Amino acid sequence: MASFTSLLSTILLLSFLCFTPSPVSASNKVSVSLYYEALCPYCSDFIVNNLAKIFQNGLISIVDLSLVPFGNAVVTSDGSIICQHGKGECLLNAIEACAIRVWPDVQQHFPFIQCVEKSVEAREENGWRSCFQATGLSSEPIVNCYNSGYGQQLELQYAKETNSLQPPRQFVPWVLVNGQPLYEDYEKFEHYICKAYNGVLPKVCKGQRLTISEQTRANNGDKVCRPGKNLT
Repeated sequence: MASFTSLLSTILLLSFLCFTPSPVSASNKVSVSLYYEALCPYCSDFIVNNLAKIFQNGLISIVDLSLVPFGNAVVTSDGSIICQHGKGECLLNAIEACAIRVWPDVQQHFPFIQCVEKSVEAREENGWRSCFQATGLSSEPIVNCYNSGYGQQLELQYAKETNSLQPPRQFVPWVLVNGQPLYEDYEKFEHYICKAYNGVLPKVCKGQRLTISEQTRANNGDKVCRPGKNLT
């Protein structure tokens, strides 16, 4: 009887192991890249009100998310950076670049960046400083990163990455899913993620269909920051 019980327990254990879903491996995740600049109002809106949703609905579990805060900035011949919306944008781009480097886990740096962009939406010039307390993260490594000039170096690296995109970036927010730009359809990024994923789809994907009309494309075309146009 004892041996039968032991055998039954083994069978149940093996069944549990066989049918328990395993975590999504990094190689199976959908790559999503966002090229943006801190003071573009459409970038702020996308980060705060669209991109943040994937952390709430579980879609982040199948996504490898990369944020690149440089946007439409220009690097001059002497290596300095001119940002589309002025020095304040250069500051925040570098601060967010430092956050990404100091806290490489997207689950850590995204809440901070979302908080910064919320302060941008609220037009609070120094509101980003309160984001350390709001997220429970230390300000010291970020301040050191920026004051040491390392944030500038990170921005120069992001400049090379942004300017080498093929096809070239046309505006921001510039969203890529598995390396393919979504152009004006960037707000539909969740649909593209679900379409690109090869594994068992999360609940949020079920029942969704990718239907994008020409009218949607036309409307979204107005919600971008294009190079050479200062929107401040």
